Amino acid sequence: MPSEVARIAGHVIPLELQLDTAKTAATCEGFIRDYFEAAGHATGIIGLSGGIDSALVAHLLVNALGRDRVRGVFMPSDTSAPSSLEDARLVARQLEIATEEISIAVPLQAVVAGLPDGQAITRVRRGNIAARLRMITLWDRSAVHQGLVVGTGNRTETMIGYWTMHGDGAWAINPIGGLYKSQVRQLAAHLGVAEQVIAKAPSADLWPGQTDEGEGGFDYPTLDQVLYRLVDLRRTPQAIVAEGFDAATVARIVELHTRSAFKRAERPIAQIAQPLPRT
Repeated sequence: MPSEVARIAGHVIPLELQLDTAKTAATCEGFIRDYFEAAGHATGIIGLSGGIDSALVAHLLVNALGRDRVRGVFMPSDTSAPSSLEDARLVARQLEIATEEISIAVPLQAVVAGLPDGQAITRVRRGNIAARLRMITLWDRSAVHQGLVVGTGNRTETMIGYWTMHGDGAWAINPIGGLYKSQVRQLAAHLGVAEQVIAKAPSADLWPGQTDEGEGGFDYPTLDQVLYRLVDLRRTPQAIVAEGFDAATVARIVELHTRSAFKRAERPIAQIAQPLPRT
């Protein structure tokens, strides 16, 4: 198994996933500028969660568009950790961008209460509803501010389906969707994201104490290394295990990747020949 070659804020960065951070930043920022120019929209709308992904995207947006064209939205729920909102505010202060705070607690409670089995709803279902309400909120703010909703999901989460359809996956543009989590950490450090944001355990903050790695049963450095081999290098699970990775871990990652393929696929539409023949 490849050995670690660096640590960023306590996190392991695998050798094969190290970036040319300056070049990567320039690529992401150019992508943002080109897209906004072509789309004719002025403002980047981003949900600031207090996590590293949204913090990195906020930095990229400011570098690409200027702080006056970026608006952050805080969307706490009744179960959000207070530290998440504090870290989100820290990012906004550091970048000096305009912000709004819009709680989703009341609409979330209303949706759950309106469900026939709302009293027995699972944490995952409630979390998915919260993610979708946040995206509804972001798209509404984009209409108010003539903007586009900018995504914050990374490649690791996309490859295992760790995102909500029509929730955090419903962005107009995503500048970090090609970066594994280990690479997000590298680029965040390069661009000056606050160390306390980089160092914290990744969490979707969908219920108290929830962390990505705890819920998923994986650590990001291993997950990134296996996905890189499986998806980018197209190695078989057997070949990956032969390199020294745990067989059960590889099997679980393969299962997550395979089971979530429908989420990454283009939405299927039945193809009807036109014009339709008369009968």
